[in-house]
Amino acid sequence: MPELPEVETVVRGLRPRLVGRRLARVETRRRDLRIPFSPRLAERLTGRRVEAIDRRAKYILMRLDGSETVLAHLGMAGRMTLRQRPNDPPGPHDHVVMTTDDGWELRFNDVRRFGLMILVSSAELERHALLADLGPEPLSKAFDAAVFEAAIAGRRTPIKAALLDQKTVAGIGNIYASEALFRAGVSPKRLALRCRGERADKIVAGIKSVLNDAIAAGGSTLRDYVQADGELGYFQQRWAVYDREGQKCPGCRCKGAIRRIVQSNRATYYCPDRQK
Repeated sequence: MPELPEVETVVRGLRPRLVGRRLARVETRRRDLRIPFSPRLAERLTGRRVEAIDRRAKYILMRLDGSETVLAHLGMAGRMTLRQRPNDPPGPHDHVVMTTDDGWELRFNDVRRFGLMILVSSAELERHALLADLGPEPLSKAFDAAVFEAAIAGRRTPIKAALLDQKTVAGIGNIYASEALFRAGVSPKRLALRCRGERADKIVAGIKSVLNDAIAAGGSTLRDYVQADGELGYFQQRWAVYDREGQKCPGCRCKGAIRRIVQSNRATYYCPDRQK
């Protein structure tokens, strides 16, 4: 599933071509994805001006004139790509097609149909059920060690599981939780309530640094993810531990190798010598 860096990369790719443009034509080519599209979605979007495109956690927010916002999620394998006056017709998995007034086309492709796209009142957006319980944005100034410690206080779950809880911090998934804990030197098995003080500082710093580095690299290409221009991300080339089971730990003198364990039915990768 695309995580925060992948979604942020898509958002940054959409902005130059969509913000300030009107949606001259919109087509929904099926009735639903993970959940039904909003009623008359194509009709309600046609003619609207895109005022801004933002991200909240792993959600894409396309803010429109008229005080409504398109709330979209890429799901497991979704992608949003831009084309200028394409000659090829939409494919079988291009479920939403938007054409701007200057000829750019946005296709929302979702082979597995685990994504979503709905229209929400902008005034009600933060209170919407999909967004209301999300934790702080990890790259914002509002997310620091004190906020993080408060979120994990008293929690006896492993710290890796706590990072995947979107109420703790928004947008982090399996890849970047493993990578952030490696940078912090903290074991994914350590209980969250024991990650106070210096460990909390290091975890927050690890989260921010790995997310910023991944965004700069265009995200990690895993299965179907591509950027808005169709290019692949390449941060997977810089993974330190994720999917590196049995390989030597990078950047340290330990004699061990990267291990893989299963936590909450998810694969976790870490260096037991470096991460305590």
